[in-house]
Amino acid sequence: MYAIIDVETTGLSAANEKITEIAIVLYDGKKVTGTFSTLLDPEKKIPYRITRMTGITNFMVKGKPKFYEVAKRIVELTENRIIVGHNVRFDYAFLKSEFKSLGYDFNRETLDTVKLSRLYIPGKKSYSLGKLCESLGISNSARHRALADAMATAELFSMLLSIKKDMDIPTGKKDKFNSSIVENLPDETGVYYFYDSDDNLIYIGKSNNIRSRVLSHLNNNSTKRALEMKNSVSRVDYILTGSELVALLLESEEIKKHQPLFNRAQRRSYFNYGLYSFYDDNGYLNLKLMKILDELNPIYTYSSLHEGKEHLFNITEKYHLCQKLNGLYNSKGACFHYQIGQCNGACINEESPEVYNERVRSALDNYHFGNSSFFIMDKGRNENEKSVVKILNGRYVGFGFIDKDTTSYELINDSIKPMKDNREVRQIINGYIKRHKLPVIKINADLSPG
Repeated sequence: MYAIIDVETTGLSAANEKITEIAIVLYDGKKVTGTFSTLLDPEKKIPYRITRMTGITNFMVKGKPKFYEVAKRIVELTENRIIVGHNVRFDYAFLKSEFKSLGYDFNRETLDTVKLSRLYIPGKKSYSLGKLCESLGISNSARHRALADAMATAELFSMLLSIKKDMDIPTGKKDKFNSSIVENLPDETGVYYFYDSDDNLIYIGKSNNIRSRVLSHLNNNSTKRALEMKNSVSRVDYILTGSELVALLLESEEIKKHQPLFNRAQRRSYFNYGLYSFYDDNGYLNLKLMKILDELNPIYTYSSLHEGKEHLFNITEKYHLCQKLNGLYNSKGACFHYQIGQCNGACINEESPEVYNERVRSALDNYHFGNSSFFIMDKGRNENEKSVVKILNGRYVGFGFIDKDTTSYELINDSIKPMKDNREVRQIINGYIKRHKLPVIKINADLSPG
């Protein structure tokens, strides 16, 4: 009747990560009738943070079967059974993704013990598997290991059945969305658009694999907002870009232009931290990383504090700036870099403010467009095409597409579709070209609009 499943993975995204361990507990409604579990070689490195949580190391999975080697066994064990799991959408999404990579459409009915527990055992402080089992006296010998978690889930499910033995446990649910919505979506890079039954645009997103990303939305039951959006989707449209950079820029432009309902509800902010500068009492140019303030204009912005610190550490080291003046070393005297010869002594007034400040400005100029004018070249929508992003006098102008063999400045320039410049898109471009080495063509002055 039931196949209670738990998987451990290399990360949280079913589209990009892989299964490292799987356990299946067969349950007939009264007792466990069989088990299957194995470590799997994910064919990629397991991040250290995941190893710390699960205890599963790269050494442990070396030589273990790959998913395709146990796929047939999984199909057989789950055939004609309802898949049960604690937050089952997570496990089920990984199974579907693994099978999809093999060209197999894996479909089963599912039941979620998180939802059932909230329904039949209300009032708990936490419904995570560990906390819930602890509060119910259910033992788990190895938290975050697949078989132990699956067995604990089986005991929890048995308890749920006994609590409500006079009531029907809801039958498993197959995916409710109309599969025809995603039938013709491409596995390519671009921007996608969700419309409701009245053809109102309700959400805009970007992805390197549109079909996979849309499927993840339509399989997402994790939050009230996700469910509301999923149940509102009636039609999906898309625009291919080929280039991830162009997709990011188009997504930003379209969201600002249309303000779809679920993008507004998301209240997402790409950049939460900013790098600011100020002169101290001795005339030195200091850099400071902090949360973005509306009344101040940051020199540079970041999506996280970690990203900001990493950037500030890098430019401090590369340009022999002072850790102390940049808020990276707290000391009344010299900074640590001075002690090892990587700071010229601004922290103790050995280097003049004029010389030091000029080096700070040089460091910052390397991370901005300044007054430069150039084209950024990237992948196009097919093998015969390239995408082009135009920067003119330090400002974003727009993007376009050209034949891959085009070298004429005039033809490249004519391909550009004008877009609005703002801090966010400049930050997108800056961040992207930091991570990717893309060809750049400088623009001649006579191409500037007169």
